Amino acid sequence: MTKSAARKKPALTLPPPAESARSRIYNYIHDLVTSGALPGGHVISELQVSRILGTSRSPVREAVANLIADGLLKQAPNRSAVVVDLTREDIVDLYEVREALEVYAVRKVSQRGLHPENHKQLLDYLDSFQLILRSLKASGKRLLSEEQMAEFSSLDMKLHALLVLSTQNVRMQKVVSDTRVLVRVFAMRRNGHEISMLEKIHRQHVAIVQAVAKGRVEEAATLLSEHIQTSLKERLEEFDLWKRDNAMRDQPIDASLPGRLRKR
Repeated sequence: MTKSAARKKPALTLPPPAESARSRIYNYIHDLVTSGALPGGHVISELQVSRILGTSRSPVREAVANLIADGLLKQAPNRSAVVVDLTREDIVDLYEVREALEVYAVRKVSQRGLHPENHKQLLDYLDSFQLILRSLKASGKRLLSEEQMAEFSSLDMKLHALLVLSTQNVRMQKVVSDTRVLVRVFAMRRNGHEISMLEKIHRQHVAIVQAVAKGRVEEAATLLSEHIQTSLKERLEEFDLWKRDNAMRDQPIDASLPGRLRKR
C-alpha cells in the first residue's frame, strides 16, 4: 500500500437530520385537526402540547404560527390559537378556487398530452375505486365503513392531485392541495358514501381521465367542472345537516315537558 493510499480516508457522510421539534409539533397538531380529533373552535394550549411532546414552548409557537399561515388555525383576540371553524360561505369560496385551478389544469394537461406513467397511475386509482365499490356491494351494506371512506377519500385526493401535478406547475399543485385539505377537514362529512353516489363519482372519474388522455380539452374541462359541483353540493348538504344537529343539541331543556320528552 502506498503512502498516499494509506493517508486517504473515506469521505465522511452526515447522518440524516432528525425531524425538528417544530416539524414534529406541526405534524402532531395537523394530524389531530385533519382527523377531526380537534374540532372547529378548539383552543390550542401551547403548554399542554409542549408537555405532551416533551419540548419547550418556543417550537410549539413556531409550529402554531405555521398552521395559522396554512389556514388550519386562527389567532384569537386573547392571542391564543384556535382551530378554524369554516362557514358555509367559506366552503363555497374554497370550491370556487379549487374549480378554477383544477379546470385550468386539465385543460393544460389535455393540450400537452398526459404522460404514460401518469396515465397508468390514474388507471390504477380507478381500479382501486372499483374494488371499493365491489366490496360495498358484496357486503350488502348501504354505506361505506369509516375505514373504507378514509381509503376512498385518499384515492380521490390522489387522483385529483395527480391531474394537477401533470401540469408540472409546483405552485398550482400546492394551492390546490391546501384548498382540498381545508375542504376535506371542515366540510363535516358524517357518513360514508352510498352505492349510488359511489357509482356516480366513479363514472365521473372514468370520463374525466378518458377525456384528458384523449386530448379532448373542452370535454375534460366540462366533466371536471360538473364533478366538482357535485362534490360541493354534497359538502354543503352535509354542512347544513351538521349545523341543524348542533342547533337541536343547543336548544334549552323545557322543564314543563314530561321527563321522557326532555332533551337528554
